[in-house]
Amino acid sequence: MKLRGVVVGLLLSSLVLVACGRETSPGATSTKVPGPSVAQNVTVQGSPAFARMAQRGTVVIGVKNDQPGLGYLNPKTNKYEGFDIEIARLIAAKLGFDPQSKIEYKAIPSAAREQAISNGQIDYYVGTYTINDARKKQISFAGPYFIAGQSLLVKADDKSITGPETLKGKRVCSATGSTPIQRVRQQGLTDQIVEFQTYSQCVDQLLAGQVDAVTTDDAILKGYAAQDPQHLKVVGKPFSQEPYGVGLPLTDNALRAKVNDVLDAAAKDGTWTQIYNGTLGASGSTATPPAVDRY
Repeated sequence: MKLRGVVVGLLLSSLVLVACGRETSPGATSTKVPGPSVAQNVTVQGSPAFARMAQRGTVVIGVKNDQPGLGYLNPKTNKYEGFDIEIARLIAAKLGFDPQSKIEYKAIPSAAREQAISNGQIDYYVGTYTINDARKKQISFAGPYFIAGQSLLVKADDKSITGPETLKGKRVCSATGSTPIQRVRQQGLTDQIVEFQTYSQCVDQLLAGQVDAVTTDDAILKGYAAQDPQHLKVVGKPFSQEPYGVGLPLTDNALRAKVNDVLDAAAKDGTWTQIYNGTLGASGSTATPPAVDRY
């Protein structure tokens, strides 16, 4: 199947990168999204994370690598692309780092995000990262920069699943440590829950008939469905609100304020809309930037 071939290629690409001791890629951008201008002589007083970036000369960004349209390592080009990647690149540019040469991407699974941020393995994280109170106890968030909603991905010929109320007895898959899988448990939507480290593994299981549905944010699922419309579809209406934020070190208030300034400016000057239209909006969907929450 087309998607399974892409997933295999993605996994092989990831293995090659790991074998070389790196999880990086040259700066990449969608051909539909112009590269952001790089700010000069940037300072962020009182930010330990920015001080590390400045000393290192590069910015290390945690991302997803298996979410088409959002955070995706394209196996054909070996470059990262998608809405989240463009937001990450924009932030880097406004912090004074050239996205074409001064970014190191690290693919971090959902369950390891807080640890990666807290341990300083990455400077910030942009990857469908839902802002919630539990996570705010471990890290801080800038944003939100996008609002998604939990939904369901099923096989194109499946008529039995039409929404969360039809999941009883169904095998439902999502990523370990993700908000959607927690909601499935808390709401008792089904007692047959399957977890993997990545959503692409869940999609592969769905195509193989090992699970009945994949659940996560609609933006992620629409990317998979658009990639393989003959075999996959998104069903029902979103049954949650998922505000995506930029994950940052817990006490680095200076960097959080700076990133919020970047996101706020992008919403006002049209940059956010330009990024959306060149990535997630390429399929015809529309959206508007949410207001930044300066908590």
